[in-house]
Amino acid sequence: MGIRAIVVDTAGTTTDLNFIQDTLFPYSSKALADFLEENQTNVLVDNCISDVKDIALEPDASLARVVEILQQWIAEDRKATPLKTLQGLIWKQGYAKGEFKGHIYPDFIDSVKDIKAQNLRLYSFSSGSVDAQKLLFSHSDGGDLTEYFDGHFDTRTGNKLFKQAYCNIINTISLAPKQVLFISDVLEELKAAEQAGMRVMQMVRETTQRTGDYPQITNFKELSL
Repeated sequence: MGIRAIVVDTAGTTTDLNFIQDTLFPYSSKALADFLEENQTNVLVDNCISDVKDIALEPDASLARVVEILQQWIAEDRKATPLKTLQGLIWKQGYAKGEFKGHIYPDFIDSVKDIKAQNLRLYSFSSGSVDAQKLLFSHSDGGDLTEYFDGHFDTRTGNKLFKQAYCNIINTISLAPKQVLFISDVLEELKAAEQAGMRVMQMVRETTQRTGDYPQITNFKELSL
């Protein structure tokens, strides 16, 4: 059964983890207080603030306390959905102001055209929100890459470390599991995707990376289907 769709992880696979940790995370942490102050009456932002209080079990937390909690979560790289949603909104402002560009590995930029030329569907799956992924790929070093994607998945689909998330993706895109190839640098994600029946491939960009018994590539130019 041939591969009909490729699902790519973002950090460490299509974009440098350092860009997220050294540029995006600090930017969102610094901008949080002003952003919440200015946008707290926005329904989406207000819902996120409520969700943060619920998750932190602090129903009476002040706005300043909510900012503290969120900054702590950024430092811990927590995969909490309200945080990811707010970060996406803050990054949208940053991209729009031209404060930074979305870092995408050049080999991926070159390869997306080949992937589409082979009539394959392309999706991304990230802990970052769908909006954050769209921003990353639309403001990339290689221009707007969103036209090459058929869709994006985030933590609302499920935790990347659990089989169910990948079952949910398979159901959403209506393909047999073996028709879907998942590419990530993280062994636990590959294991979960494999348990869901997907084909998997590990992206090994760093010699210091933990590797497993999966097919490996060191960049997208090595991808042959």
